[in-house]
Amino acid sequence: MRLLQIVPVLAVCVGSLLLSRRLLHYFQLESYQFRGFFKTLARQAEKAFLPGLCYGSAAFLVILIAAVLPVPAGGAGYAVLQCAAALLLVLAAVVLRGRFLSGAREKKPFKVTARVKRLIGCLAVVLLLAALLLWIFFRPDPAVSRIKNVVYSLIPLFLPLWITLAALLAVPIEKLIYELYFRDARKKLLANDRLIRIGITGSYGKTSTKFILAEMLSQKYNVLATPASFNTPMGLTGVIRSRLTPAHQVFIAEMGARHPQDIRELCRLVHPTIGVLTSVGPQHLDTFHTLENIRNTKYDLIRALPEDGLAVFADDGDIVTGLFRETSKPRLLTGAENSDAWADDIQVGAEGSRFTLHLKGHEPIPCVTPLLGRHNIANIVLAAALAAHLGVSDRQLQTAISQLKPVEHRLKIVTSAGGVTVIDDAFNTNPVSSKAALDVLRMYPPRRIIVTPGMVELGAEEARYNREFGEYMADCADIVLLVGAKHTAPIAEGLRAKGFDEESLHVCGSLEEAVATLKTLTRPGDTVMYENDLPDSYTEGE
Repeated sequence: MRLLQIVPVLAVCVGSLLLSRRLLHYFQLESYQFRGFFKTLARQAEKAFLPGLCYGSAAFLVILIAAVLPVPAGGAGYAVLQCAAALLLVLAAVVLRGRFLSGAREKKPFKVTARVKRLIGCLAVVLLLAALLLWIFFRPDPAVSRIKNVVYSLIPLFLPLWITLAALLAVPIEKLIYELYFRDARKKLLANDRLIRIGITGSYGKTSTKFILAEMLSQKYNVLATPASFNTPMGLTGVIRSRLTPAHQVFIAEMGARHPQDIRELCRLVHPTIGVLTSVGPQHLDTFHTLENIRNTKYDLIRALPEDGLAVFADDGDIVTGLFRETSKPRLLTGAENSDAWADDIQVGAEGSRFTLHLKGHEPIPCVTPLLGRHNIANIVLAAALAAHLGVSDRQLQTAISQLKPVEHRLKIVTSAGGVTVIDDAFNTNPVSSKAALDVLRMYPPRRIIVTPGMVELGAEEARYNREFGEYMADCADIVLLVGAKHTAPIAEGLRAKGFDEESLHVCGSLEEAVATLKTLTRPGDTVMYENDLPDSYTEGE
């Protein structure tokens, strides 16, 4: 009889595994960091706990009914009862999974990677251990009643806890695998002593600068640049192990950071010979806490360079310029007139930009690019200074600049039916890049429409930055659609403070609602900008 009692318990564990998908997705979105996962649980408490609560209630009813039915233990009827209860428990989990998890638009899809599979395996072990402990402490006495079996319905209620324990169980396994892959990638990267290894970091602009630089250097070299926004140790490790070949002459690594040690760890992998610092500004303040911590972390790239390496800085007249002055290693400074590279005669418009590129010791280079905005010209100048240093000719630079394409989700113009221009700038923003995006929107004729949920990961300063975002937006947009009433409240305050027309301000519960509202507002000739698109761990509505 006791063996038959295990069948519903196993079904509860299987059902809990089925309902763990969203929580596993949250954990993945937070880069498997416990602190970020716990913040997501607090921020998305209803989505995180309601499926488990509903399933626990369903399991309670099923197990209670199975326990009180007058079916003698040990017989065939009892076996059928237990199997039927188990089937109902799994079916309930499938139904609830469809109710809570199906149909939702995932902005960054959940990927069942090898790491996720290991985590699911650890979660299965933890669930079985939890069931075993409950059986030890609450096992029913056949002489009394089977009702104590309902204690197993508690298992789904604590699903976030089980996932946390599973992740802790997986830590030593992941550390071992990480180090093995890490060392293999580093060995492969350093095996070619002629390979030029370039690291690019910054609070903003690093992805665009990486692709611009790769286009320029490809005029002369065989280049491998990390794709998309691959900028973590495991992301770089995967690229190196799967794509790097002995034929490559240049490796460009984008280096992202959400924590103070991140750049140092990436440099331990790449051993860059050239470092590019695009910017230092307020981003990921929820983990860095202060701008000084961001400054020190970004500068770890320059510290890691060999004494005969090269450090390239974008002159911002502030933090980055100060770091340039502190650097004793070979260095370049770009942006300011009469520096190593700068641009003048700048003409920016809705179709692209024209400017004259100046490189120290070179003749002026007239340039045309389809990229939008002055900030992209600054990225081009930064990349051109390094490319010229590495021997790319003026004509090759000119050709590369004319062939540049917008990076996905970064001020990319998307064709739309009905004569509406759509600008996709949905990548997670910061105060500087969001202002640059609004400057681009301002160049278009009325009516200009912006759809945005605002900025995140700015710590205690988030509300202030979003209010300033709203104030600046008031002069750049004619219609504003805010996604998520709670998070965008400071943006609305900023808009109202600048006298923005209340009838042109629409607050929507989700992106889907905003898109539906947008369809009722747009007309031929309108320009629509999608500015930022929060990951699923931040969205307020389904």
